[in-house]
Order: sequence, then structure tokens, then C-alpha cells
Amino acid sequence: MSFPFALAVVFAGGFVALSYEIVWFRVYSFLTGGSAPSFGVLLGAYLAGIAFGSLWSRRFCDSAGATAGDGAAGPDPRRLGVPALLVAVSSVLGFLLVPAVAHTVVQANFAWTLPLVALVAGLLGATLPLVAHFGIAPDAHAGRRLSHLYLANIAGSTLGSIVTGFVLLDQLSLGAASLVLGAVGMALAAILVWASRAPRRVLSLALLVVATVVMAWGRGPLYAESYERLMFKGSYKPGAPFLHTDESRHGVVTVTRDEGIFGGGMYDGRFNTRFLDNSNLISRAYALAGMHPGPKQVLMVGLSSGSWAQVVAALPGVEKLTVIEISHGYLRVIPRFAQVASVLANPKIEIVIDDGRRWLQAHPAAKFDLIVQNTTWHWRGMITNLLSDEYFHVIKRHLNPGGVFYYNTTESDHAQKTGCAVFRHGMRYFNFLAVSDSPVRVDPQRFGAHVVRMAIDGQPAADPSHGDVAARIAELQDLFSQPGGAGQLTEYCPSIVARTLELPFITDDNMVTEFGRDWRLMPEP
Repeated sequence: MSFPFALAVVFAGGFVALSYEIVWFRVYSFLTGGSAPSFGVLLGAYLAGIAFGSLWSRRFCDSAGATAGDGAAGPDPRRLGVPALLVAVSSVLGFLLVPAVAHTVVQANFAWTLPLVALVAGLLGATLPLVAHFGIAPDAHAGRRLSHLYLANIAGSTLGSIVTGFVLLDQLSLGAASLVLGAVGMALAAILVWASRAPRRVLSLALLVVATVVMAWGRGPLYAESYERLMFKGSYKPGAPFLHTDESRHGVVTVTRDEGIFGGGMYDGRFNTRFLDNSNLISRAYALAGMHPGPKQVLMVGLSSGSWAQVVAALPGVEKLTVIEISHGYLRVIPRFAQVASVLANPKIEIVIDDGRRWLQAHPAAKFDLIVQNTTWHWRGMITNLLSDEYFHVIKRHLNPGGVFYYNTTESDHAQKTGCAVFRHGMRYFNFLAVSDSPVRVDPQRFGAHVVRMAIDGQPAADPSHGDVAARIAELQDLFSQPGGAGQLTEYCPSIVARTLELPFITDDNMVTEFGRDWRLMPEP
């Protein structure tokens, strides 16, 4: 094997290996609901496989046989059939890994699939030492050539991560992306077979072509309802696919048949803006009608179904609602649902695709009367960026005098304590906490007066002539009039602080809510 050829082979091998890791991370992140340890667990299995595969490959290096005689590289080129076989088998198993995981988690914990990750990674990991053995002449320049091989492998790995993460998984489905990687692996195996000059290489090439065709033919049935299995797990029911699945480089957005919306495998909300239909606890959004006397400039971090944006934009006095959403996948789903479709055309609403914290730091002069954040679950990876003490101080700098920050704590005592530590006043309503440096509470009379003034798409959000609406308004007014306390639907910061004295608040350094969770847990909706 010539040295330039060896460089090309390890470059392609690195591309395929790291591309598979990116695909698998999407799968394991999705099935664990974006749990923070999921990447570390996957990476540990992957690296263990690489290490053992590299160690195992030594047996082929020790018994590689006589030199080729040209002084360029040692062993008999016919032995290139070994790395060709490793690449071919790893390509087939890598393609099958995703459906294998999807079917396994319906019956058992995902931890049982990690050895398969290690096996595929090990087969790929064994390739680099073998190619180095075949492609580096045993002379004074061997060390330099080895470093060049490693550089080529790292370059391929880097390119694979970028292309797969930002192109393949943005433009293709999970199954199609896996098929592309499998086909690239088969092509690399074919090149190695051809270079081996083995007497039966034509037959070997034909088998590789047949295997690739079978993979392409089997992609449909193998990958059918994979996301459904990964999300529902033990409660998965065959023949009930998602209404919509949107895959992009930002992640996966799915909509269930009962119009629940999920981001990355976790519940995000439901398509509902109706005041009386509280299936998505939309009363938490309507409570804002009595929480601030007249918010004009409003910021919302996170769009999801668009239901909250519809309600917040309809609050009396709102002139502009700026929505920061990190995934454009939601924008492709929203037009399919009549209750929220107008969000994308509402002149009051500006939607920006960006990270919420980054956007705030890039716009230090932006000030708001109200900041709303329907935050995802407190234990998910990267959530510290939206729940930490440092982030809340960023929020504080963007509030006008008397401004309110209203965010979902997802029932985390740490998240509630952090808000009460940064701001002077706060009130919890269900799992949301409204905090401010001015006194915070829901004014029952203002709530009732404002709710009946709200209109969505030209229709009253709460028609006061409807008896059920009047009863519901009165019920919430009574709730907001109560003093509240621990264990009740409303509670104020002194009570929250008293019951969380022993808990640390969340900081960018301690990430306390992210890594206090068993890595084997698989949430079900």
C-alpha cells in the first residue's frame, strides 16, 4: 500500500467513524430525553471499543507475513482484505445499530445496547493500526509518517462531524443519513478489496454491492417508527406513527396524534390557546394578564408550539413580542395547526432563531417589561444556561423597572431557590415562578378585566357571556386571592426560601440539576 493511499484510507475511516458517533448521539440523546450524562455514556462505550479494537488488531500485525518487496510498505497487500472485512462488517452493523436500539428500549434499558456501540467502534478502531502497518515503511521516517496518518484521521473525523451534524442530519432523515454512512463505508471496503489484488476480489466486490443494495432496500422497514419506539419505549404501540416529525441539525421535533409537541423526545406542550381547555395548563399564560399592569415590550425565550406566543401577544398593552427560538423545526410544524398558524404572520411578533442567552448578551441595550421562559425540564443537558444564577443576573439587566421574569421551574426546588436568591420578590403559580425586584402577585380584578379583553385571531379568548368562562375566571380569581404556601398552587419567595435552605442554587459551575440524575433513566411521555 502506498503512503498517499494509506492517508486517504485513514481519512475516510475517520470520516465514517465520527459520523456514526454523531448519528448515535442523536439517538441516545433522544431516548434519554436529552439527559446530560447521555453523551458521556455513549462516548465511554465508543472509546472503549476503539481501544480494544486497536489492541485486538495487533494479532494481524504480528502475523502479517512477508514484505511486499518495494520498500514502501511491509506486508503482503493481499492482507488488505482484513481491514476491508472490518470496514464492511462495521458498516453493516453501524447501519443496523439504530433500529437495534429502537427495538431494544421497548423491552429493556438502553444500557444493554452499549456493547454494540463498542463493537462497531472497535471494528473501525482496528482499521487505523492495520493501515498504518501496511502503509508505513519500516525506516527512519516511520515516526513522521505515523504522525501524518494520525493527522489525516483527525481531519477526516473533524470533517465527518461537521458534514454529518450540520448537513446530513439537517437535510436527511435518520435512516437516510445512516444509509449514506453505510454506503460510504462499503465504498471504502471496496477500495481496500481492489487494492489487495486478491484472486477473488471481483466476487468480494459483488458481495459488497449486494450488501449495500440490501441495506438500501431494508432502510424503510428497519427504520419505520424508530423515533416512536425511542420516545414511548415500554408504552409504544405499533401502527400509531407521529403526526409530524421534523429533523434538522438542531434536533428532532415530533407531534403526537393527540397534538402534543415534543422536542428531542421530551414534552414541550400542546397546540391549544383556548382559555377553557387547560390541557396544556395554558392558564399559566393567561395569569400574566393580572401579573403586570401593562407590558409593552415582551421577550419570550422558546417558541415550541406557539400557543404561549399567541396568548402573550394578545395581552392588553403588548406592542411587540420578541421570540428567541433555537430550533427552526418548530417554525415548520406550527403552520399545520390552525390555532397557532397566525403566530408566524402576526405583526406584533418577531421570531429570531438563536440561543436565548447568547442573544441577550449580544443585545445589552434591549429592555423588556416582561420576559417569559417556558423552560424545558430542569435535568436536561445544557439547561443550566437558562436556569443558573449567572443567567438570571443577565435577565435582570434586561428588565425595565417593575419588570417581571416568568419562567418554568419544572418543579425543581433548585430552580425556584435560584430565582428567589437573585430577585427580591417572587411568586410561584403551579410550576412557574414570577420574579422581580418589585412586589409580584396576580391582581384578581385586573386578571378578570384583561382576560375578557383578549382576542386571538379576531375571536375573544374568553367570552364573558359563556357561563363556563365566567365560572373559570371566578375560580382563578379566588385562587389568586389566597395567601398561598408550600404544597399549594401559589407560593411566595419567603416560603420557597424557607423550605429550600439546605439546597444549593444553580450556578454555571455546579450544574446541579443536570448531573444529579441516574444516567440509565429513560423518561416516558
